[in-house]
Amino acid sequence: MEYFLCVLGMVMVLEGLPYFGFPDKMKQFMKTVLEQDDATLRIMGSILMVSGLFIIFLARKSLE
Repeated sequence: MEYFLCVLGMVMVLEGLPYFGFPDKMKQFMKTVLEQDDATLRIMGSILMVSGLFIIFLARKSLE
């Protein structure tokens, strides 16, 4: 559980960096995202999830 909370905290830090560093660019990005259709957003989301799982898989394999 402690490891999970550390990872969750790191994700929150990484997610917050663009909003802190580039708020104007993030507003423009959000407008662009709002203009995308649902299918495109789902494809992008699924690609990101699969990529994340693959990175986790590689990281765990390298620690063995």
